[in-house]
Amino acid sequence: PVVLTPDEVVRILGFLEGEHRLFAQLLYGTGMRISEGLQLRVKDLDFDHGTIIVREGKGSKDRALMLPESLAPSLREQLSRARAWWLKDQAEGRSGVALPDALERKYPRAGHSWPWFWVFAQHTHSTDPRSGVVRRHHMYD
Repeated sequence: PVVLTPDEVVRILGFLEGEHRLFAQLLYGTGMRISEGLQLRVKDLDFDHGTIIVREGKGSKDRALMLPESLAPSLREQLSRARAWWLKDQAEGRSGVALPDALERKYPRAGHSWPWFWVFAQHTHSTDPRSGVVRRHHMYD
């Protein structure tokens, strides 16, 4: 595998801004895969214990990662931005976020709750190709 030097990482991060930079820093700082970072939910960040729960990662296994202390303030700001999107969706009566099928069947309203919202949400709504429901997906979905 190709390993980047610390200088190369700094240069790459220098090209990124805002949530894209934070996302890249999170992946680099935790070793998380892109898909795992995109699928992070609010409830997966535990600032009190300094952990991030990755759900259904490689091999469909859950695991706990250390939340880099240096990223905690930026992640809190990201959650504030995400909460603004969530509140807007609630006010507009939107469908909530998609959940795994079994969970959505068992708890049909859970996708409307703040803990299940995406940490890195899209800024716009899109149509879920499976259900045809218009909702906010995670970044790049």
